[in-house]
Amino acid sequence: MKTQTTSSAPALKKALKPVHIWAIAVGLVISGEYFGWNYGWGVAGTVGFLAATLLITVLYITFIFSFTELTAAIPHAGGPFAYAFRALGPGAALVAGYATLIEFLFAAPAIAFALGSYVHFLYPSLPVLATAVVCYVFFTGINLLGIKESAAISLIVTLLAVGELLLYMGIIAPSFKMNNFLQDGLPAGWVGVFAALPFALWLYVCIEGVAMVAEEVRDIKKDIPKGYISGILTLTLLALGVMILTGGIGNWKALSGIDYPLPESIAMVLGKEASLTKLFAGIGLFGLIASFHSIIISYSRQIFALARSRYLPSFLSGVHKKTKTPHWALLIGGLAGVVALYYFDTSKLVILSTLGAVVMYIISMVSLFVLRKKEPHLYRPFKAPLYPYFPAIALTLSVVALLSIVYYYTFLSFLFFWRPGFCFPLFFISGRHKQQVSADASFTQINSIAQSVSEA
Repeated sequence: MKTQTTSSAPALKKALKPVHIWAIAVGLVISGEYFGWNYGWGVAGTVGFLAATLLITVLYITFIFSFTELTAAIPHAGGPFAYAFRALGPGAALVAGYATLIEFLFAAPAIAFALGSYVHFLYPSLPVLATAVVCYVFFTGINLLGIKESAAISLIVTLLAVGELLLYMGIIAPSFKMNNFLQDGLPAGWVGVFAALPFALWLYVCIEGVAMVAEEVRDIKKDIPKGYISGILTLTLLALGVMILTGGIGNWKALSGIDYPLPESIAMVLGKEASLTKLFAGIGLFGLIASFHSIIISYSRQIFALARSRYLPSFLSGVHKKTKTPHWALLIGGLAGVVALYYFDTSKLVILSTLGAVVMYIISMVSLFVLRKKEPHLYRPFKAPLYPYFPAIALTLSVVALLSIVYYYTFLSFLFFWRPGFCFPLFFISGRHKQQVSADASFTQINSIAQSVSEA
């Protein structure tokens, strides 16, 4: 029996190839290698933060290999929100959608601050905050042009960013000394490892944003796994290389509290007035631009998907007739990010973003387990390897990370949880959860396609 769909449901343009997916996956995250992670040195030292990074690297490798199964099986702009909806129902979808939205909405202003700081490093007369706001306006405008144009820009700046990090490691590697890296490397003891987890998460956070463009991928079965897996391998090598080499070039404590550790590291090696130092700071903007641009793509699709399913005001699901982009979601998401710039500093934005991430990871892995039992015949173009061990490891480490963040950053955790804690009961009391099951025609369409392929 064929399921009818609503023809008026907003549609996104299918234009993405594997190279675009890799570029978006790496581009979403690569700014994490440029700044933010170094705050982990401030709470754990170099050795403590290395331990935290290795732990989180295991989390992300097992998570991405598991998460790819969900993305390929349920290609939906809502990503984790859609997986939770199908596996656990509207209530879990509400929490997953909220967590994902917080992750991306707060990651963007953190990167905007870093962009402002890099520009200020080059031109001290330009204020950090004003530059960050201008970046929001400019890149939101680019994303309004269309997904194909946005993805092409992501590919170019991501390739430049990867090339720059390789150049950076080549420049500082001769100055690396193990004694520098180990000097006071565990100032808070092994307890500091847990306090550093959100900053280790920052090295990889947002890579799952590829799921938000799944509806715009040409070949889900082949392209999503290729893009995700090549992306996480690229990022793992870059993260460990940058973090270890930077810690051994001199006094790492001087780098543990600034938004531009890489230009400062080059300055420590070559001198601040060296032409290469200034050149590196200038092209260093590419890494930040790659992430900022890609995250705008992701949070706008998340807002679009939540609005399309009536978890947010329905006008936010509007798609521009000419460019086929979710224009209202882009504009409102950008406005929310600008407001966040005025209320939080970089380290707080990083913590809030990673807190949203680990909550979403937990719900996604639970959804994977539930769907394996609930819908064993669901068409899965890609299956998580070493199931159930990989998703179990990802779930366990995500819970550890969540408990650590709540323990060490209690006030920020309260800010994160109070809103769903207030809205969740109202969601059920009002009977809103009963309306969501048939609210989104896109879910019906995806279910119908998956069912027909499975039967075939």
